[in-house]
Amino acid sequence: MLSLRLYMLQRITALLMAPLVLGHLAVMIYAIRGGLSAAEILGRTQGSVAWFLFYGLFVVAVSVHGAIGLRSVLHEWGGVSGRALDVAMWVIGMGLFALGARAVWAVTVA
Repeated sequence: MLSLRLYMLQRITALLMAPLVLGHLAVMIYAIRGGLSAAEILGRTQGSVAWFLFYGLFVVAVSVHGAIGLRSVLHEWGGVSGRALDVAMWVIGMGLFALGARAVWAVTVA
């Protein structure tokens, strides 16, 4: 039953990430073509609740999706199973979340 839940959760996060990735790419292309500097980009993102929510949601989805995917790789290719597999998934997920949350904080709040 756990495998089915993880499978569904990974598919749901993939559906959530698809428009977020497209939005991120569109913003990046706009910034590059517009010739915006890093200072100008930060001037537009800092203090913005909308960018905080957009990239915050992106980080949560990527953390969950990536941790579940790497869990599968560890199991199938690494032969890891049981409690070690679950611990690895949680450590990877929390690590991805911490790195992403720090970046979102730096770009939108700090």
